[in-house]
Amino acid sequence: MNTFLRILREILSVLSGPSKPGQPTRPGAGKPGASKPGGGSRPGTEAPSPGQTGPQATREVDAHRVGNVTMTYAPNRDGDADPGEIVWTWVPFEENDGRGKDRPVLVVATLGGGDVLAIQLTSKAHSGQSDFVPIGAGPWDSQGRPSWANLDRVFRLKPGGMRREASSLDHKNFNVVASALRKRYGWR
Repeated sequence: MNTFLRILREILSVLSGPSKPGQPTRPGAGKPGASKPGGGSRPGTEAPSPGQTGPQATREVDAHRVGNVTMTYAPNRDGDADPGEIVWTWVPFEENDGRGKDRPVLVVATLGGGDVLAIQLTSKAHSGQSDFVPIGAGPWDSQGRPSWANLDRVFRLKPGGMRREASSLDHKNFNVVASALRKRYGWR
């Protein structure tokens, strides 16, 4: 019965959105560790996270082969993911073995059909590493920890594969990230 109530609470949480603007409401917040392919820590205990499976799944892409990418800062709290916004989605682990984690990503560009390009965020310190750009702390992290944008992990997100808008990155930090992506991948 506890599992049923937990799943019901998570579904209601996703459907109702944040209780306060900018407040993280991701299901499983505060749970340590990563989820297994079934979506929960035990197979079959939770429904898959948005972006985890099927046609709406989040996919890592080769940033050098994406084509013409134009990045423009355009956050708009309208329910759609826009460049400059931080959204939650399922992010597969680098091992690409079916495991992953529900986490925040920074939307950097729009693509056709409502798809967007996003880069992974992490709260693990990466000072001085060229693959990571520090973006500071914000409401996307419930513990208020500083975050880094991982330039090396670029994802294509489908509209149905995102959980919600968490917040927006400030324009200055977005421009720092966009500049690093332009230099690295030749994007505009």
